[in-house]
Order: sequence, then structure tokens, then C-alpha cells
Amino acid sequence: MDADELLKRYCAGERNFPQVSLHLVNLSEVCLTGINLNRANLTNATLSQSNLCQANLIEANLTAAVLWRTDFSEANMILANLKAANLIRATLRKVDLHKGSLVKADLRLADLRYANLSGANLAGADLRYANLSGANLSGTNLSSANLTGANLSNTYLSHTNLAKAILYKTDLSYVDFTEVDLTGVDLRYCLLNGVTLTERSLIEAG
Repeated sequence: MDADELLKRYCAGERNFPQVSLHLVNLSEVCLTGINLNRANLTNATLSQSNLCQANLIEANLTAAVLWRTDFSEANMILANLKAANLIRATLRKVDLHKGSLVKADLRLADLRYANLSGANLAGADLRYANLSGANLSGTNLSSANLTGANLSNTYLSHTNLAKAILYKTDLSYVDFTEVDLTGVDLRYCLLNGVTLTERSLIEAG
């Protein structure tokens, strides 16, 4: 299926496109709210500045997709593959990315407020100046991620892996660091309002 056919059918009222192959397709600046792209192949697709609010992208493959400024608000993206995707300035507010893969994804300045990233893999992801306030990061792998200037205030970090992550001028206000892996992390330049660090956490953080 190409972009023209999908848009024609969408405009006619069709919303269900499960397992559709849209490899390399260009769907920039289009409105696809509520679309069902469950298990769709969107590898290397371009969806910049498109509206996919409340879309079903469960197990969709968005590897290396260009998603600059794309709006995924309240989308269901459980187990979605976003490895190496360009999500600069993307809106992922209240998205369900439980167990999603965002390894080495570019999430600079992305809006991830109140997103569910529990069990997700963001190893090596670029999250500079991203807003993750109120997000669920329980069991999330953020090892070696760059969180410079990011807002993680009021996030849920139970059993999160932050080993070797870059935390420079990161807002960690009102975060509970119980059972968080801080191996090799420097917290000296972070904002830690309302935070109590245990002796064990301080030892791990070095």
C-alpha cells in the first residue's frame, strides 16, 4: 500500500490497517487520528509533523522512522519498535510505550509527560531537554542515555537502570531512587528538590 491509497481510504472513513506494509512511505503533515496500525511495518517511514493522536501502534515497527514533531498523544504503542527513530520535538504525552524499544532513538526536546515507559528499552537514547515529568519509568532501561537538561520530576523510577547515563542539569525533583541502578552516574549537577538519597545510592553514583 502506498501513501495515496492509505489516505484515500482513511478519508473515506476506514481506520483499520493492521499489519500494513508502509516501508519508506512519506506521510508527513497528515492527520491520522485514531488509525489502527497494529503490527504495521513503518521502517524508515517519514511521518514528520503528522497527527497520530490515539492511534493503535501496538507492535508496530518504526525502526529509523523520521517522526520529527509528530503528535502521538495518548497513542497505544505497547511493544512498538522505535530503534534509532528521529523523535526530535515529538509529542508522546500519555503514550503507552510499555516494553517498547527506543534504543538509540533521538528524543531531544520530546514531550513525554505522563507517558508509560515501564519496561521500555531506551539504552543509549538521546533525551536531552526532553520532558518526562510524571512519566512511569518503572523497570525502564536508560543505561548510557543522555538526559542532559531533561525534566524527570515526579517520575516513577522503581527498578530503573540509569547506569552510566548522563545526568547534567537534569531535574530529578521529588523522585524516589529506591532500587534504581545509578552505577557510574554523576548527580552533582542535578536538581534534587525533595529527594532523599540512601547511602547505597550515593555509593553507586560514585
